[in-house]
Amino acid sequence: MIVNADDFRDAARRRLPKIFFDYIDGGSFGETTLRRNRDDFDRWALEQCVLRGSMQQDLCADILGHRAALPLMLGPVGFLGLYRRDGEIAAARAAATAGIPWCLSTFSIRSIGSVARAAGGEGYFQLYILDDRGLTEELLAGAERAGAGALFVTVDTAITGIREKDVRNGFRAATRLTPAMLMNMATRPAWCLDVLGKGTPSVEAVDHRAEFGRGALEQAANLSRRIDKTLSWADVAWLRERWNGKLVIKGILTAADAQLARSTGADAIVISNHGGRQLDAAPSTISALPEIAEQLGGEIDILIDGAFRRGSDVIKALALGASGVMLGRSYAFALAAGGEAGVAKLLNIFRTELTINLALMGLDSVDALRRNGRSAVRFLDAPRA
Repeated sequence: MIVNADDFRDAARRRLPKIFFDYIDGGSFGETTLRRNRDDFDRWALEQCVLRGSMQQDLCADILGHRAALPLMLGPVGFLGLYRRDGEIAAARAAATAGIPWCLSTFSIRSIGSVARAAGGEGYFQLYILDDRGLTEELLAGAERAGAGALFVTVDTAITGIREKDVRNGFRAATRLTPAMLMNMATRPAWCLDVLGKGTPSVEAVDHRAEFGRGALEQAANLSRRIDKTLSWADVAWLRERWNGKLVIKGILTAADAQLARSTGADAIVISNHGGRQLDAAPSTISALPEIAEQLGGEIDILIDGAFRRGSDVIKALALGASGVMLGRSYAFALAAGGEAGVAKLLNIFRTELTINLALMGLDSVDALRRNGRSAVRFLDAPRA
């Protein structure tokens, strides 16, 4: 029975081939940052307020100028179409139905145009700046044609951390299915029928480029190699001039970098350590949030990701200064386990947990929570069981 976000992870493990489950689940090197993201939520407690009467909680929140029905959005996760056939469309549809934004990764099976046409809703695009500026321009033009309301540029992956599970499984290194991969996939017949039943998926955005090869594995390996390893703030400034919509810098962990993002013209930042998949032993995102929020002083939106599994996690982030929370692994697992319906159920779980916890805190809305700010939470000297 699925009653919380972690249950979807267990269901996804049973359905996905190991190479794809480990790609979602794993972190870099010793996975210290991966664990820290989750553990550090326990350093904050919620303040209970009783006997405030019966209230109807308003969960709406302003995210990048869009009034969302929940203080959430679906963040960019690569290769959703390898977890479910047309996975990017299914996830975006669930988001649109729930009234929250979605953001498509550069490393997606379906293109931003295909997803926007099929799903609707408030759609954004996440960009990796490539050393091939011509292809980078193609990706930007595709996002513009699709009506993407914001561009999220990821800045913490110019140098890729070693994700040891992926190394062992050959993900982003192998360009063809190996016998070991095929044997493991054969143990997941439902996944094979769904994802491979109509042919091997490929990355739609680069299908016309022969140099990237054929099939998602080869294309993913080649795309990864093309991420610009010399990325700098000058490239962000170029993007600010090139992109007319909202510009969001994803991958900020310090107040100094947050200030640089603001001064370069960013409309928002995402506090992110790439889900513990880049710099190991980095701070958790929730621990970085208070200082960054103080530095920015509410001048631009602050989004945050990193191991959000509970409504109480979201409440802590909002109280500490975040405008909204970007989900990642949690909805990828829900998609793998249950498709569009799985993502919809996950969002309903978050909605229920947010509603109950806000009521127990004596708050009638997300807006009220954000007004109360730090007074709605209490820092604990050490994590509590």
